Amino acid sequence: MKYDIIIIGGGAAGFFAAINAAELDPNAKILILERGKEVLTKVRISGGGRCNVTHAEFTPSELIKKYPRGEKELRGPFHSFMTGDTIAWFEERGIELKIEEDGRMFPVSDSSETIIDCFLSETQRLGIEILKNHSVQNITSENEQWLINTNNGDFSAEKLLVATGSNPKIWKLLEGLGHQMETAVPSLFTFNIKDERIKELPGVATFASVKIPEINMEDEGPLLITHWGLSGPAILKLSAWGARELNELSYKFKIQVNWLAHQNSEEILEQLLELKLKHAKQQLTKYAQFDLPKRLWKSLVLASGISETDIWADINKKQLVTLSEQLTKSEFSVDGKSTFKEEFVTAGGIKLNEVNFKTFESKLQKNLYFAGEVLNIDAITGGFNFQNAWTGGYLAAKAMTSLD
Repeated sequence: MKYDIIIIGGGAAGFFAAINAAELDPNAKILILERGKEVLTKVRISGGGRCNVTHAEFTPSELIKKYPRGEKELRGPFHSFMTGDTIAWFEERGIELKIEEDGRMFPVSDSSETIIDCFLSETQRLGIEILKNHSVQNITSENEQWLINTNNGDFSAEKLLVATGSNPKIWKLLEGLGHQMETAVPSLFTFNIKDERIKELPGVATFASVKIPEINMEDEGPLLITHWGLSGPAILKLSAWGARELNELSYKFKIQVNWLAHQNSEEILEQLLELKLKHAKQQLTKYAQFDLPKRLWKSLVLASGISETDIWADINKKQLVTLSEQLTKSEFSVDGKSTFKEEFVTAGGIKLNEVNFKTFESKLQKNLYFAGEVLNIDAITGGFNFQNAWTGGYLAAKAMTSLD
């Protein structure tokens, strides 16, 4: 079975590349090979089933800062195809995107099926062939043709795009073609913590800064207490930036949480001494201070050796020092991680110095292209991983259909 372009991987990057290639060259015979029985499974579950298509960040130099791996390499590609182009691309196909308060962008329908239906109808309209349940067993090159052996038949094409994400079997085959892979480690995960201070607080959310002293990393943002520990953007950003280091620590490490983000313990101690004078007869646990959620304030007060019925007048300076430290540098022991929702993202993949980022073509093998997470590129949560898929898919499509 002979094709002009074969795409291995029926996910976001693979479909986007196929559709754009077919539009750029209507005569191209294009095939998508998918090992599973369904295509676009990650698109379906992304953003809680709403599909977080991209992020409302329109400056390449700002957008690249969201990629712990790939920041430098994506600068050029984002000048060619980024957020605005993504929005226009979907709009041209009748899909309007909306911006949420945190900058994430979703289809107005709030359903990932809108994106899936768009991709499937476009592939049908353009005559792109999709074969499911085709697991690739071998990839070889012969007489300027790529030969692809699958469990359900053999195929050949002049150009090959690999968009399989972190599929170990495909990574092995790419190593056989001379590519070096950065080993895969999880990224975007939440921290498992068993601690009396947060045990009864699942669902409590606040803004905080979090520090991991061992790897000298710090970030801030909304923080969410869950049944298994801590989550929310502040934690997810650290999990992405520290993906490799935290893996080396076997996900056992200490964190410091500053529940008041930008204030230190000395400043807070002064404010606590003022509160002691101002609210002498008031019970500490009754009224939350510093705009903290009431249950969290109460838990931190109790953790400072202050009882539930104590009034401000009865608190000594030592207790206030302890409370100021609980508020600004609570230490927690992390023991393990949990996948963040279904958004399983890995750090790892093809070493970036082996790829030409103008075309997303391999520097080692002619007419071999990559897009999406098969590359050692990953982002923090918020639609950035999809934007990488769209950009890579588009530029690879452009290169595969050019006449050079």
